[in-house]
Amino acid sequence: MRVVDKIKIYLVKEHISQKELSEKTGIPQPKLSMSLNGTRKLTVDEFETIVNALSISANEFIEEKILEKGA
Repeated sequence: MRVVDKIKIYLVKEHISQKELSEKTGIPQPKLSMSLNGTRKLTVDEFETIVNALSISANEFIEEKILEKGA
């Protein structure tokens, strides 16, 4: 599963709208929406900004990918 898909699932689970995330991160809502919908790539800096704004570990979204590559 892609990192952006995991972020979207997290937002739904925590009842956080993309607009709210945009406001928390300072990432413009259209840019954030395009990234989360797969029409543009989420940058590493944007990813870091998102996890910091949500006060969660980046590992919540990337740990599975690391394990898959190591297998």
